[in-house]
Amino acid sequence: MNPFRFATLAIVLLAAGCSTPSPSPKPKPGAQTSNRFHREVRAVQDLGYLLYVPKAAAAEPAKKWPLVLFLHGAGERGTNLSKVAFHGPPKLVAAGRDFPFILVSPQCPEGQVWDSDALFGLLDQVQSSLPVDSKRVYVTGLSMGGYGTWNLISRHPERFAAAAPICGGGERLRTLLLEPAQREAIKSLKVRVYHGGKDGVVFPEESQRMVEAFRRAGTTDITLTVYPEAGHDSWTETYNNPQFFDWLLSQSR
Repeated sequence: MNPFRFATLAIVLLAAGCSTPSPSPKPKPGAQTSNRFHREVRAVQDLGYLLYVPKAAAAEPAKKWPLVLFLHGAGERGTNLSKVAFHGPPKLVAAGRDFPFILVSPQCPEGQVWDSDALFGLLDQVQSSLPVDSKRVYVTGLSMGGYGTWNLISRHPERFAAAAPICGGGERLRTLLLEPAQREAIKSLKVRVYHGGKDGVVFPEESQRMVEAFRRAGTTDITLTVYPEAGHDSWTETYNNPQFFDWLLSQSR
């Protein structure tokens, strides 16, 4: 098994049928009337991604492995998959690091931001086709990928055992509108957050706000590490620290 290979995910979601929107009713001047808008749409989700499988997987075909989903920053968007390995875990793999987990590193299309629905679709496909330990699925990302990480764990915290958003931010409103099952899941989610104290691209306050929002939502095991002298690049120090991966892999849902 080649532990470092390229693959492409294409998910096509078709509506149950085609429909022509009904013509809008003629408005009645001076009256407020009840109306409805309805249409069915076709969505295409297409992501290229780097896939890494541990070397030991070849000798242990029955073993289930942890999975780490890595989300890159805005500078690595496009169609050149080699850019995904500029930073983070895929960079370490390209340099020869052998991780004891499956690593999935998708590439966001040019001009877009991370699409949570597409990322969950990718996770579904990988988990159904590879020997993944569903209790040990993790997500981490930097900058735009930090935003993507916050978004994923805000929408479906039950999918992950732990998360590590780096120099990102998020939409706090989602943590206020959690469904009961999500609220229970977010309580037991383990989160480590990292940011540079001198970050002039994404201000540290963005991470601070999300940490506070998750604490209010019930997350108890969540910490924020601020590197006082670091700028936007707070990911190199984080991913180069062996204790980071030790902590990540020790978490289980």
